Amino acid sequence: MMMVIGYAAALGLVGGLLFAVVWFVFGRGEELAEVDDDVTVTELPRAGISGEDVRRLRFGLVFRGYKQAEVDWALEKLAREIDELRGVAQALRDREQGGREGGH
Repeated sequence: MMMVIGYAAALGLVGGLLFAVVWFVFGRGEELAEVDDDVTVTELPRAGISGEDVRRLRFGLVFRGYKQAEVDWALEKLAREIDELRGVAQALRDREQGGREGGH
């Protein structure tokens, strides 16, 4: 009977010690203050987005993945940058073709 009590006491001591370690390592379960929906960790420069900017792009996580608003914002910004760059490239091609036709 004493052996069973000894095992129960040892088990209780080990369980209590394990609980204390987990409690100190992972916190006491208090919740962090919520971040407003309009606050984001996603950053891109105003203009001149480079490949490295896109590679460093990070989105905040929510319960089921990334914040959709942040992903939409980043994709829209990238789409506008691409449209602008393609517009500049087309204008340069048009100017080049106009110069060749006017020179003949």
